[in-house]
Amino acid sequence: MTKDSPRDSCPECAAPVTPQDRFCEACGRNLRVRRTPVGGPGTGEARDRVEFALPGVAGVSDRGRRRRRNEDSMAFGRVRGRGVAVVVCDGVASSERAEQASQVAVDTAVDVLLTGLRAGADAEVSTADAVAAANAAVAGLARPEAAEVAPSCTFVSAVVSDDTATVGWVGDSRAYLVAGSGAARLTVDDTWAAQLVAEGVLTEEQALTDRRAHVLSRWLGADAGPVEPQAVTFRVETPGLLVLCSDGLWNYLPEPEDLVAALPRGVPPAEVARGLVEVALEAGGHDNITVAVVQLRGGPGA
Repeated sequence: MTKDSPRDSCPECAAPVTPQDRFCEACGRNLRVRRTPVGGPGTGEARDRVEFALPGVAGVSDRGRRRRRNEDSMAFGRVRGRGVAVVVCDGVASSERAEQASQVAVDTAVDVLLTGLRAGADAEVSTADAVAAANAAVAGLARPEAAEVAPSCTFVSAVVSDDTATVGWVGDSRAYLVAGSGAARLTVDDTWAAQLVAEGVLTEEQALTDRRAHVLSRWLGADAGPVEPQAVTFRVETPGLLVLCSDGLWNYLPEPEDLVAALPRGVPPAEVARGLVEVALEAGGHDNITVAVVQLRGGPGA
């Protein structure tokens, strides 16, 4: 290193490093990979409101106004020169230790996705591997004597590089693409209602008002069996935003045009996530709310 080389510090041990360093000489940390803390915020009040941010990606998770605890979790990371991986999971409230299920799932899955990014692996293959690993990790939390309440959660993820993005999901957590003046929903809920709509048995309006609308048809957990995610890959051609969220947000903004109308404009991903969470809170905050936002192609967003 020359005298005039720019210096930074290792996020693990604060030892001086340079942008050219791949590993910290003091502690051995891989400097090409940055991610949210393993284990998230912990338990109790620490989980009530969680905010994380890295360059170009940020997330906010809030307990909401009605729930006793926050059973949502999120994790994301960046691989320098490769891209971003994000995971949001919503613990199933009827299962025990739902917050542990969601946290174990996001931590396990994001590590698999970041490893895939480092290796240049196919993003849909990495997504399937991430779901399989997360499903096994959540299943490992179950108590044999309490199989009927085995910890479980939903799952949605994104892997974003300079020119492509891959979204994968299991359950009813969602992903939306926002670009220009419009938006599109990228996921299809794995629910009883969505299945009947697809089969033509119910209309969208009937499904939304049915008391079984949120009954999951797929999830992660010991009682889920082998799970393969649905996935979609698309080219990133214009600046925009990719929004991943739990149903604590989309219950209030179900359609893409609803999301566009509520979206803060011209602000960083962290402010977008905070703004959308605030919309859900002001609308009643009946559930836990988690929103993760990825900035696409380095642009200012929609």
